[in-house]
Amino acid sequence: MIASPLAGTETGTAASAAELEARYLLPVYKHLPVEPVRGEGVWLETADGRRILDLYGGHAVALLGYGHPRLLAALAQQAGQLQFQSNAVPNLVRGRAAEALVGFAPDGLEQAFFVNSGAEANENALRLALRKTGRRKVVAIEGAFHGRTAAAAAVSWRSERWYGFPSKPFDVEFVPRGDFGTLDRAIGGDTAALILEPVQGLAGAYALGRDFLAAAREATDRAGALLIFDEVQCGLGRSGAPFSARLHGVTPDILTVGKGLAGGLPAAALVVRPEALPALAAGDLGTTFGGGPLVCAAIEATLGAIVEEGLMPRVRVVSRALFALAGKGPIVAVQGEGLLLGLRTRRPAKEIQAELLAEDILVGTSDDPFVVRLLPPLTLGLEHVALLAAALAGLAE
Repeated sequence: MIASPLAGTETGTAASAAELEARYLLPVYKHLPVEPVRGEGVWLETADGRRILDLYGGHAVALLGYGHPRLLAALAQQAGQLQFQSNAVPNLVRGRAAEALVGFAPDGLEQAFFVNSGAEANENALRLALRKTGRRKVVAIEGAFHGRTAAAAAVSWRSERWYGFPSKPFDVEFVPRGDFGTLDRAIGGDTAALILEPVQGLAGAYALGRDFLAAAREATDRAGALLIFDEVQCGLGRSGAPFSARLHGVTPDILTVGKGLAGGLPAAALVVRPEALPALAAGDLGTTFGGGPLVCAAIEATLGAIVEEGLMPRVRVVSRALFALAGKGPIVAVQGEGLLLGLRTRRPAKEIQAELLAEDILVGTSDDPFVVRLLPPLTLGLEHVALLAAALAGLAE
C-alpha cells in the first residue's frame, strides 16, 4: 500500500502545507510566513485564523478579488455543461470570449489567440514578429520582465542569472528606459520587433510614459518593425483604462495579456492587428489547454464584470488615493499607473513588507530593493486605502 503524505509526518502530526511543499516540490520559491486557505473580496483568511488585506493579488491574478459572484456562477454553469474540449472543434464560449477580448482591446487589434500564461503569449508574439519580418533582432527595454520561456526570457533584463539555455534564439539589444536617442538608433532595418511593458511591473512599477510609447510607435513604423506591448501585468483595466495602450493613445501591432484575464484560472492571450500577421496555416500556432471552455467562461465573466460594474472608474479614484500616500511613514514617493503601483521607501522594501504583514496587510516587493509593489484587485475601495495609510503612518521612517 502506498502511504499518503497527508497521514502525518515523522512526528505523527498532520503535515502542513509548507512541509508538504518542501518535501515534494522543487525549492525555487521563497515563502512568506502565512498560509491563505480562503478569500472573500480583497481579504484572505489564513490557516491560523488571520484576516489579511490582499494588496498584491497573487501577482495581479486576483483581478476581481476572491469569491466574485459573477465569476463563480459562470464557472459553475460551464463546468456543468462542458469542462473541456480542445481547439480541434469550435466552441461558442471560446468565440464569445475572443469577441469580448477584441472589443476590450484598442481599435485595430482584431484577432486573438488564447494560451495559458503571459510568457507563452509573449513567446508567440515574438514568433509572429520574426516570421512576419524575416529579421533576427529584437529590441527590449532595460528593467523588462517578459517571462521565463526561451524567447520571453531572452528579452527579460538580466535573465542570464537564471536563463539556463545555451544561447538565445535571436539577437537582442536592450535600450535604457527613457533614452529616446538610443531607442531610435537601436531600431533599424534588421529589427523584427520592439517589445515593452508600458508599466514595468517587476522593475518596481516603472511607467515608461506616453512620450516614450509614442516614440516607440514612430521608430518601429519607420523601420518596418512590429511593436509589441506586454500588458500581462498592467492591462485589463488596471491602468484605469482597458489597457495602457488605450490610456496613452498608442496602439501596438500585438498586445499580450495574462495574469487576471480569467480571474484566477491560467489564461493569457495575444491580440493582433491583422496586417502584422504573417501568412498562417493550420498548425503554425498551437496550444492544448489555451482557450478551453471553462477558462473562456471565466474570461467572458471577468471582462464583463470590469465593464458592467464600473471597475475602471473605481480604479482611477482609488489610484489617486494611493498616490497620496507619498510622505506617509517610510514612503517617499509613489510611481506607476492605476493599480500597478510602486511605493518608494526610505528603508529596504522587504522590511516594510514584513512590517505591513505583521499588521495584516499583504504587499509585494520588486527588483528595486526600495520599492514596495501593489497589485490589488480592481475591487479595492477607499476604505482599504485608509487601512494601508494608517498602517504606514505607524511604521518607522
